Amino acid sequence: METSSPIKSPCILVCAIEPTSGHCYGCGRSRDEIASWMSYSHDERDTIMETLPERVSKLERKPRRVTKRQRMRGGVAPRRDTLDLSSS
Repeated sequence: METSSPIKSPCILVCAIEPTSGHCYGCGRSRDEIASWMSYSHDERDTIMETLPERVSKLERKPRRVTKRQRMRGGVAPRRDTLDLSSS
């Protein structure tokens, strides 16, 4: 009986696509690569995984949301590029 090895995945459960490049902020894969990941061969997955660190390093970072609690605790003023939902 042949046992199959687990499928490697670069997913870190930070699933959000950067609009300019179309790559995931967390793993660096494109939507098509994410959707087709299970159908790729081990070699295809390894080839893609070799390119991911460079892709992720080039992504424009998603602005962090400053919460009301963070501002109260540390006196952090919201940045202009920060999504702040506490005033709604």
